[in-house]
Amino acid sequence: MTSPTTMVSQSALDDSRLRVVLLVDVVSGAEDRFLEAYAQMSRRVSAVPGHLSDQLCQSIENPSQWLITSEWESALAFLAWVDSPVHLEMVEPMHGCVRDTRSLRFSVMRETPGGVPVTEHLTAPPRRGDGVVRHAITFTVRPGSEPAVADILAGYTSPQPVVDDTTRLCRTTLFMHRNRVVRAVEVRGELIRALRHVAAQPEVRAVEKAIDPYLEQERDLSDPISARTFFANAALPAVHHVGVPADSAEGLRRHALLYPAKPGCGPAVARFLARHDERGAARPDEPVAAATVFLRDDLVVRLVDLRGPAAEHPAEVIGAAGPRRTAVLARLLDLPPEAAPHGAGAAERLLAAHDMRLITDRRAATG
Repeated sequence: MTSPTTMVSQSALDDSRLRVVLLVDVVSGAEDRFLEAYAQMSRRVSAVPGHLSDQLCQSIENPSQWLITSEWESALAFLAWVDSPVHLEMVEPMHGCVRDTRSLRFSVMRETPGGVPVTEHLTAPPRRGDGVVRHAITFTVRPGSEPAVADILAGYTSPQPVVDDTTRLCRTTLFMHRNRVVRAVEVRGELIRALRHVAAQPEVRAVEKAIDPYLEQERDLSDPISARTFFANAALPAVHHVGVPADSAEGLRRHALLYPAKPGCGPAVARFLARHDERGAARPDEPVAAATVFLRDDLVVRLVDLRGPAAEHPAEVIGAAGPRRTAVLARLLDLPPEAAPHGAGAAERLLAAHDMRLITDRRAATG
């Protein structure tokens, strides 16, 4: 049995300031266009809620390498912007100027202002990681096409998991709830590098082409702008994770739950579920061994790895142990009045309504 001290966790919900580091490789001869594009973007991003500052730097060793750093009031403020159509529009002028980019995001844990003595105070307790990056994408298909889409997504050949010496695709899990698809991935190493690798594999290209006719949002993956727009709109970032390390998840049962929040309540739902999972992580006999909360606007998805059948512990699986907490969660969700759960069996009804159907769960072979 795993003790609380061996739990791993990550969170974008602790309200720490966020430092974003963007490494940019600029095309030779495009420096002036890059600087103009950055100037335009910097002027516009300064008005984005939650943005505090940004800085542009050039390498003294390789002038083609540039660094853009920005500071945000919180991770949620940054994620709300970076996954928005406005962000795509702002950064579009840069695409013709750069060969490659790499984005890194860090919570500000401690700061040493000029002239102020250094203290040992951290803004939040440090978290213990397992080297795995968790991410998801979500999209909808045309109503009535769900069986065909499920067959396609369940039957494809797994891509080569090894990207390079430092990056590896560890696990891919797909779920559906009515006409919504959620694809969750776990990567050891660099997420963007792994996603680019997977997108280039012929097996994945074939399955993406096969589901194209069924998508509600049309796309053309051969067009870079269309592909960027689709995947930016589909991004479902992980904002909280806690539980046993990924290497300890053998034998656990994986579920996903969909929480459609009321307008403006998505962050509140995510925080509610994160608090529940933090409490559970302190008790290693809990049925939920690990949980990841994904958030985009008012769409919340929670991925849980269970030590037993979901039906045996519905309140813990739904993330609302006890009638009072179940009622609070229900009030945050966008449910029709007749579907609002109350009284005995409320957790069971929430679980039945929001448990997603597992389509496929694939782990890469170790070694």
